[in-house]
Amino acid sequence: MEGTIDGFRYGVVTPVAAYVMACLGGALGLRCIVRSLINGHAWKPGWLALGAVSIGCGIWTMHFIAMIGFQVEETRIGYHVGLTVLSLVVAVVVVGIGVFVVGYRGAGGAVLCLAGSVTGIGVATMHYLGMAAMQLNGSITYDPAAVALSVLIAIVAATAALWAAVTIRGFVTSLGASLVMGVAVSGMHYTAMAAVSVHVHGTTSSWAGDNPTSLLLPMLIGPIVFLVLAGVVVMFDPLLVLGDGEWNPPAGTGRAAPAGEPSPRKATGRSWSRG
Repeated sequence: MEGTIDGFRYGVVTPVAAYVMACLGGALGLRCIVRSLINGHAWKPGWLALGAVSIGCGIWTMHFIAMIGFQVEETRIGYHVGLTVLSLVVAVVVVGIGVFVVGYRGAGGAVLCLAGSVTGIGVATMHYLGMAAMQLNGSITYDPAAVALSVLIAIVAATAALWAAVTIRGFVTSLGASLVMGVAVSGMHYTAMAAVSVHVHGTTSSWAGDNPTSLLLPMLIGPIVFLVLAGVVVMFDPLLVLGDGEWNPPAGTGRAAPAGEPSPRKATGRSWSRG
C-alpha cells in the first residue's frame, strides 16, 4: 500500500531551523574563505578547510533537521548510523574539493563550472545517501524528473556559493549571500523530498523503528557545536569581521594600525607634538 507522507510533522519549526543552520554554515564558510584570500600567507589551507567544513556541516545539519519533521504515518522510521555519518563525510569532502579548487585556481568560467558541478553532485549524493540511511517497513521510490531537478538546483547553488566565496569580500554582502545560499540548499532539499514515494509492506507493521529524534538529535550535536566554535573564531578575528578594506586602510588615511602591527603611515622623522 502507498504510505501517507508528511514532511512537516512539526509545522514550520523544522524548515525554519534547517534554513537557519544552512545560512549559518554558509556565512561562516564564506568568511573563512574570504580570510584565506585576504591574507594568503596566514595558513591558507587551514582557513579553506575550516570554510569547507563549516559549509558542509551546515548543509548536512540542514538536511537532518528537516528530516526530523518527516514521517510516514503507516510506519516508524529509523536511521542507519554508518550511512548517516558517511553522508556527513561526503558533504564535507565534496564541499572541500570545490572550495580548494576555487581558493587556489580562482573563479574563472571553466574552473568554476567544474568545481560547482562536482560540489553540487556531491551535495545531492549526500542527500540521497542520507535518504538511503532511512530504515522503515516499506520501500522508497523517486520521481526521476524531481530528482533531476534537485540535482540541477544543487549544482547551481554550489556554483553560486563558490563564486560568492571568492568574489564577495564585504561582511554585509557575505551575510546576504549566505541567506541566498540557505534558500538554495533548502530548495534543493524539499525539491528532492517532493520526489519521494513510500510503498508500505502490509497494512500493519510489527517492525518498531526508533523515533528519528532519538538518533538524529545526538548526532546533530557534534556538527552544531563545531559551527558554534567556528563562529567564535570568526568573531574574534578582525579580518574576518571587517574585511580587507576596513582592516588595511590605504596609507595616508590617518587611521591607526592595530596594536602590535606597524602603522601604514611612513615615518617622516618629524615630531607630531607642538611647541
